[in-house]
Amino acid sequence: MIFIGKVKKITIVGAGNGGITAAADLKEKGFNVVLYDLPEKQHKLDAIIKNNGIMVNYNNMNTFVHNIECSTDINQAIENSQVIMFTLPGLLVEKYAEIIAPVVNENQLIFFNSAASLSSIRFINKSKELGLNKNYFLAEANSLTYATRADHTIATANISLKVKETLVAALPKEMTEKACSIISQFYDGIIPVENIWRITLENANPEVHPGMCLLNIGQLENDPNFSVYRDGYTKSTINLLLAIANERRNIAKAFGFKLEDVVESRINRGYFSDHRQDLHLMFNHSPVFSKINGPHSIYSRYLVEDIEDGLVLWSDLGKLTNTPTPIIDSVINLGTVIVGIDFRKNGLTLKSLNLDDMTLEDLINYV
Repeated sequence: MIFIGKVKKITIVGAGNGGITAAADLKEKGFNVVLYDLPEKQHKLDAIIKNNGIMVNYNNMNTFVHNIECSTDINQAIENSQVIMFTLPGLLVEKYAEIIAPVVNENQLIFFNSAASLSSIRFINKSKELGLNKNYFLAEANSLTYATRADHTIATANISLKVKETLVAALPKEMTEKACSIISQFYDGIIPVENIWRITLENANPEVHPGMCLLNIGQLENDPNFSVYRDGYTKSTINLLLAIANERRNIAKAFGFKLEDVVESRINRGYFSDHRQDLHLMFNHSPVFSKINGPHSIYSRYLVEDIEDGLVLWSDLGKLTNTPTPIIDSVINLGTVIVGIDFRKNGLTLKSLNLDDMTLEDLINYV
C-alpha cells in the first residue's frame, strides 16, 4: 500500500551542493527537513549545526534559513518522512543505498534528484545484494533541480538557478504520475516522461562536459580562471557537442523517444536566455553557465562521472540498438588516456546493471 498524501517531512541524503541547497530551499518553503550524511561526513554538517542554519544567496539577495536539522543517524533521519531525496553524484549511489535500503519502507518515495544515472535500478540491485526483497517506490529526475554551489565549511549556498522544468519517471513506470504528484508538492515544473530510459538519455551533462574539457585540457589544468562554459565553447568546439547530441538523439529514437532540442531544452529549464544567437555564444553568455568556473582537475565530475555514468552507458545502448556512436566512443577513449582511468571497465554498462542478456524490447518492458 502506498499512500503519501500531504508531504510534511523530507529527508535529504548527501550534504553536497545539491543537498545543502535543497535543505535550505525546502525548509524555507515550510517543509520539515532533515539533511543526512554518513557519520564519516559529519564535518559537512558541522557549520550548519553551529550556525543553526544556512545562508542562501539567490537573485542577488541573501536569506538566512534557520533551524536546518542535520543527522548522521539514518533511522532518525528517515523516521516519518514521506520522501527520501538523494542529491548525490551517481558514483555514490551504491555506497548510500547500502545504508538506506535496509531501513526505508515501501510507503516512502525515494527520489533521485541529481544527474540521471539509472540510480533506481542500481538501488534495487544493491538491495538484492543485501538479501532484501522490498517493493521500493522509486523515481528519478534527469538532472538536479538547481544550478548551485554550496560551501559546507561556512554553511552557504549560492543558487544560480531554480530549474524551471525537470523531467521525472518512476520505477516501475506505472508509478510515474503518482511520483510526480508528490514531487510537485515541493517543486514546480515537474514533467512526467515515459520511463527511466528517457530520463537517462535526457541528462545533458555527458554531452556538455567531458568532450569540451578534453579539448581544453591544457587551459583546464593551468588557468585558475578557466571556465569550460565561458572559455571552452567556441565556434569550432561546439561541433563536438552537436555531434554527441546527434548520436544521443539517434539512440533515443531507437527507444521510441524524441528528445528535447539542444537549445529549447536549455531555454525551457532556464539555463539559456531566449535571446537567440550562435550556440557557443549562448553557453558563453548564459545567465547561469557563465557564472560557473572550472573545472580545474582531470578528476572532476565533469570528466569522471560524466564519462563513467553517461557516455559509457550511451555507447552500450548504441551497441544494443545498432546505433553508431563513433564520437561518443572517441571521447571515452581519449578520456581513458588523459585521465588514466579505464572508463569502459569502471563505467555504467548493461552488464554492470545485470541487464546484458536483454533485448531492447526487454529493457523497455523491464522498467
